[in-house]
Amino acid sequence: MRNVLFGIVMLTGISAGLFAFKAIDHAGIKGKIVPSEGAATVWAIMGADSLRAPVNGGAFEFQNVKPGNYKVIVDAIEPLKDVQVEVTVPENKMVDLGEIKLVQ
Repeated sequence: MRNVLFGIVMLTGISAGLFAFKAIDHAGIKGKIVPSEGAATVWAIMGADSLRAPVNGGAFEFQNVKPGNYKVIVDAIEPLKDVQVEVTVPENKMVDLGEIKLVQ
């Protein structure tokens, strides 16, 4: 009986501890390419740092990026033209660039 009571107390304590921590938000950049098959890769560049993300179904996402000013470059598939977008990423926020339309 004593072991059961001890187990219940421990389980309650562990459960309370798990809910005591807030999930950590991470900074990031996401968007959608139109037309969806218009690009295979998107780059995010800040100073000497560069990140690459694949385009899946027209969507791309950079996770866990450092806060700062980025140039996001959509590497379009010819005959479409590359697109460059400048964005400021604040700390712990996901920036949604929305739809980026590629043209010829």
